[in-house]
Amino acid sequence: MASHRGGDLTITDTKLSGVTADNSANQVVTGTNAIGGGSFSNLSGIPVVIQNTGANVLIQNAVTLNLQMK
Repeated sequence: MASHRGGDLTITDTKLSGVTADNSANQVVTGTNAIGGGSFSNLSGIPVVIQNTGANVLIQNAVTLNLQMK
């Protein structure tokens, strides 16, 4: 990173490597996924929202933040 200081180069390196295997789901009832109108009111920071409506689901999450100070 030090060699790139002061430049306009953007480096993104995200590696997700989750695995699911030999899963089964029997007589599973899944629901709906809803976000209400005021769910994000007064939000600050970096929001990360993960929703899951299924069974045997692998959820992976990554955030890439590009910050430029000029």
